[in-house]
Amino acid sequence: MSVEHGKEIALEEAKSIEFWFDFASTYSYLSAMRIADMAREAGVSVAWRPFLLGPAFLALGWNDSPFNIYPPKGRYMWRDLERLCDKYGRAFKRPSQFPRNGLLAARIVCANEDAAWTPDFVRAVFSANFAADRDIGDRVVIADILTTLGRSTDELIAMAEMAENKEKLRHRSEQAISLGLFGAPSFIVDGELFWGNDRLEDALDWARKSST
Repeated sequence: MSVEHGKEIALEEAKSIEFWFDFASTYSYLSAMRIADMAREAGVSVAWRPFLLGPAFLALGWNDSPFNIYPPKGRYMWRDLERLCDKYGRAFKRPSQFPRNGLLAARIVCANEDAAWTPDFVRAVFSANFAADRDIGDRVVIADILTTLGRSTDELIAMAEMAENKEKLRHRSEQAISLGLFGAPSFIVDGELFWGNDRLEDALDWARKSST
């Protein structure tokens, strides 16, 4: 392989962004609905990285979402989410339960991170939670989403609940902590960490610049 050709490959590999999210995360909902189109326009590929915020919060000494622990922060967040959904033209219905259990959905994504249908599944689960107030912790709801997407429901759920895939998600959540992630959504570009929906544009811009 020539040096010049090696440079071309390195540049292509640099044009990617890791999207770390938790299905219970309000601001991850906003990013999940935006990132695919924005990344495509920027010429950047997306690596979908589900993880569980619970262990990260416990590592920080929290046993619940900070939006529940600090009521003024929670009130601000819900109003901010309403404003941003209006700004982006996204539906929003405040969940009657928060945070919801996204474990099964995360396991399904973890087992199928590179599947062509995975982004659609991620968006559908987030929409169920934050636009339709459906309980994404309910196996029936997740099965319905998979069926709507034309997927083999029983097979995918069985695969997601295999011991090695459960371990994969546990490892992924531990990896998130080791990478310094303390919230979601988080974006990693060539080792650089960006946190929050409002940093998505910056992360994509960094990916573009890292490839030049």
